[in-house]
Amino acid sequence: MVGRVILDSEQRPLAVVSGGGTGIGAATALALARRGHDLVLLGRRPGPLAEAAADLTKQTDASVSTFDVDLSDPDAVADLAARLTGRAVDVLVNNAGGFHARDGEGLAATARNWRATFDTNVLTAVLLTEALTPLLRRPGGRVVLLSSIAAQRGGGGPYSAAKAALHGWVMDLAVRFGPEGVTANVVAPGYVADTEFFAGRMTPQGHADRVAATLVGRAGTPSDIAEAVCWLASEAGGYVTGQIINVNGGSVLGR
Repeated sequence: MVGRVILDSEQRPLAVVSGGGTGIGAATALALARRGHDLVLLGRRPGPLAEAAADLTKQTDASVSTFDVDLSDPDAVADLAARLTGRAVDVLVNNAGGFHARDGEGLAATARNWRATFDTNVLTAVLLTEALTPLLRRPGGRVVLLSSIAAQRGGGGPYSAAKAALHGWVMDLAVRFGPEGVTANVVAPGYVADTEFFAGRMTPQGHADRVAATLVGRAGTPSDIAEAVCWLASEAGGYVTGQIINVNGGSVLGR
């Protein structure tokens, strides 16, 4: 694990964003920085984290810390939390996740695929949230989990199941944190084209089909999702907790 921790600008709120080096995570970090937050960016790859941090410092006056860390490793997450001690966390955005392709046939391959998918999409959020719970600002802290339209309409196998697990868990978090003035919500994006999630897997026809499934006639952008996260993270979102916020262009209605 590498990185540094900004502890000398307590007057600014601090946001921790997992998967903060690319896509929705990077867009969310930028949107929060523009609203006056300092940032801690977490991810598996130091290269994209460094690029995202450099972009943030060019475009905003935010202080930015980066850590490449395996968020499914309890010891690594505990070490990260220890490095952050001394600074209240105002916003925690659990954006880390991803799709795992099946690597073979049979039950052993099924088990590997499901375990890897849950580790990447559920355990990362659980461990990071539990580790940073003592640091959440009380009152006023915000916890946001990033889910997926797949959790509501299926089609993703273990990925759908893993993202749906976050929906049930956020309700427990809301009940647990509510009396302390901390909110917990899920943002469930629809099809967002400009991310690494579909890298090497999206065909022109697949893109057209997903756009056609929306009511607004376009793919989502990382900034569409970032704006929803920022609303929940703001004072204006303080009366919203335990909710699933859909940002999908109308691809799925009213769930």
